[in-house]
Amino acid sequence: MADLRSFLESEKKSGAGQYFTPRVLIDVMTRLMKPQPGERCNDPACGTFGFMIAAHRYVKEHTDDFYDLDADQAKFEREEAFTGCELVHDTHRLALMNAMLHDIDGQILLADTLSNQGKALHDFDLVLTNPPFGTKKGGERATRDDFTFPTSNKQLNFLQHIYRSLKANGKARAAVVLPDNVLFADGDGEKIRCDLMDKCDLHTILRLPTGIFYAQGVKTNVLFFTRGKSDKGNTKEVWFYDLRTNMPSFGKTTPLKTEHFADFEKAYEAEDRYAVEDERWSVFTREQIAEKGNSLDLGLIRDDSVLDYNDLPDPADSAEEAAANLEEAVDLLMSVVRELRALEVQD
Repeated sequence: MADLRSFLESEKKSGAGQYFTPRVLIDVMTRLMKPQPGERCNDPACGTFGFMIAAHRYVKEHTDDFYDLDADQAKFEREEAFTGCELVHDTHRLALMNAMLHDIDGQILLADTLSNQGKALHDFDLVLTNPPFGTKKGGERATRDDFTFPTSNKQLNFLQHIYRSLKANGKARAAVVLPDNVLFADGDGEKIRCDLMDKCDLHTILRLPTGIFYAQGVKTNVLFFTRGKSDKGNTKEVWFYDLRTNMPSFGKTTPLKTEHFADFEKAYEAEDRYAVEDERWSVFTREQIAEKGNSLDLGLIRDDSVLDYNDLPDPADSAEEAAANLEEAVDLLMSVVRELRALEVQD
C-alpha cells in the first residue's frame, strides 16, 4: 500500500506535464490558500488529485487529524470537502486510487470541465488547479454554452470556469497555474482578464521559473484571486513577484525546492506589502494595467543576461580606446622586434 502511494505521488514526474505539477509548487499554493475545515475545495483538472491531497493534508495537520472536529465535520472532510474532475480515463483511475489511499471519498468526476458537464462544478470556497497546456482538441471552441466569452484557448476557458465556480461571498478564492499567453492574449483574452478583474480581486501573480514542467520552454504563472461579492471593480491593484528572471535553469539536475519560494511567501504574507524590500516584488494599479491594454504580462525585473544597449559607452569613445590599445600593442610588438634584431647583429 505504501509503495503504491509513493508511486502515485511520484507519478507527476513521469513527463505527462498536462497532468502533473511539482510537489513543491502544490505545497506552496496550498499553504498560501490555507484551506479551512468546512470549505468545499475543487480541482477542475485534477490529474492524479495532487492538489486536493495537499489541501486535505493541510486541514488534517491543522485539526489534529480531524480530532478537533466533531463527527459530522470530520465526515464532511472525508466525503464532501475535496472533489475534482478529470477527462482522461487512466489518469482518473489513478486519482481514484490516490484519493482512496488518503481516505478521501469526495466525488471525482470522469468528465470534461469545458463541456456542459462542467456546469455541475460550482459554489466552491477554494479552487487549486493547474489546467492542461495546449488547445482543446486542435483548437475548436469549448462546448460549454454558459461561457460569456467562448474561445479556442483552453486555459482562458478554464480561467472563466474557475472564477465563475467560486462562491460570490468575498472569501472564496483560487490559485491557478496558467501559461504566459493568458496574460497578454488579445480579443477574448483581454475581455476575460477584464471580467476576472471585475468579478475578483486578482491580488497576486507569481511569475514562475522556466523548466519546471515537462515542456522546458513553457513559461507559466500562478494567479491568486478572491471572488468578490459584486461583479464590478473588485481588483484595485495587482502585485507581481518575478521568480523567473536571473534564476537557475531548473530541471532534473537543479530541482525546484521550497527555499526557492521563501522570499515570495514572505512578501505574499506581509501585513504591509508596500514595506517589503525586494526587487522582485512590484505592484500595478488597475488604472496602470488598463493603460497597458489590460495586459498582465508585467512585473519582470531586468535580465542580467540580456545586453542593455542603453548601458553601452559612446561608439566614438569605444573606437578611440580600441585604437589606443592597438597602438600600444603595435609599439610593444615593434620593441620586441627591435630587441630580436639587435640580438641577431650581436651574433
